[in-house]
Amino acid sequence: MKFYNRQNELVLLDKIQKLSTHAAQMTFVVGRRRIGKTSLLIRATENTDCIYLFVAKKSEILLCAEFTEEIRQKLNVPIFGEIKTFRDLFGMIIELSKTRHFTLIIDEFQEFNSVNPSVYSDMQNIWDSNKEQSTLNLILCGSVYSMMTRIFENSKEPLFGRATQRIHLKAFDIATLKEILTDYAPDYSSEDLLALYLFTGGVAKYVELLVQANAFSYEAMLHEIVAENSMFLEEGKNVLIDEFGKDYGNYFSILTLIASGKTSRTEIESIMEMQTGGFLDRLENEYGLIRKVRPILAKPNSRSVKYSIEDNFLKFWFRFIYRYRSAVEIGNLDYLIEIITRDYTAYSGKILEKYFTQKLIDQKQYNQIGAYWERGNQNEIDIVAVNDLKKTVLFAEVKRNKDKINIEKLKEKSEGLLRRFEGFKADYQSLSLKEM
Repeated sequence: MKFYNRQNELVLLDKIQKLSTHAAQMTFVVGRRRIGKTSLLIRATENTDCIYLFVAKKSEILLCAEFTEEIRQKLNVPIFGEIKTFRDLFGMIIELSKTRHFTLIIDEFQEFNSVNPSVYSDMQNIWDSNKEQSTLNLILCGSVYSMMTRIFENSKEPLFGRATQRIHLKAFDIATLKEILTDYAPDYSSEDLLALYLFTGGVAKYVELLVQANAFSYEAMLHEIVAENSMFLEEGKNVLIDEFGKDYGNYFSILTLIASGKTSRTEIESIMEMQTGGFLDRLENEYGLIRKVRPILAKPNSRSVKYSIEDNFLKFWFRFIYRYRSAVEIGNLDYLIEIITRDYTAYSGKILEKYFTQKLIDQKQYNQIGAYWERGNQNEIDIVAVNDLKKTVLFAEVKRNKDKINIEKLKEKSEGLLRRFEGFKADYQSLSLKEM
């Protein structure tokens, strides 16, 4: 698959590269696994002197031996003696950067925590003492979101405040997904676009795997994902177990409940029979996997709260693959496909709401966008979008089938909320597969 999107990130990385020719730069790049961080960095540095080091889970001595050889080859410099610690290796790199400009990428940087946690304080001391004389373009990349943000943004950590730039790489947007389908399957349907958005959420690696498999329809994507030896079947564990550690069972149970429609804390706690406030707080604020959803215009302390999983693939994985893992474990994938097929229409309808919400966000015409509901889930409105400057408010009903949308009923449900928009021009829209 060709390289897509990332133009803003490439422009920023080029700017950082130019700045580093005069003053050392430290950039940290974070994003969930498979999002395309390494591909972006390789693309951004392909015409520069660049050393790429990958921190694997092995001994520091073995890592340093590999890193030393990589530096020797890429920079064509003699290195005498055996370097056994990353402290000494980084010190040597900094000394080289005082007379020669180059880029150093350290991938899976958070893994130093298991190799040798003192690496972070060693790097801080060396960086602080030498950065004024250095022209190193240092890029530190990691995929365990909670650990990377803690390393650089927790005031108690050695590298806090040292980074000069931060890049949080996100999934492909809707326009990019459309571009990819146009390139590889120009006759794609709205159903195909919705399936690609639903299954991958725009995560680059997942899109690439489906492109390589020539899977561009809902049926083809489903059978590629739910296939014997498919990497997708274990992907949720692969992505999240490092994040959660030994408590992953409780986190996985909570995420499965949210993905299955149990979106309030009361519902979750009644099923799990335990307090989940701490888990929910960490899932939201430390791991960035869920977010609180309140009715639009609700006060920040409103108790009318639902939880939503932000990542489309993980939402699908917990809703179907992890929930029915017993069928996966005994190899009955036909059963899993039957379950997904049975529930797909209802499930994809909720994802369609998210699709149109994201589309409105991307249009940058509104300052508030959200859903609305009243106590007891009465008068639910799928999307409300507000432009306070132009005094316009959009009420939208979302369904897969346009014929099932009743605009008059939408107007009735909107009456109470509309009173809070005195002087605003109201617009009512029906959004379906046809409008994708």
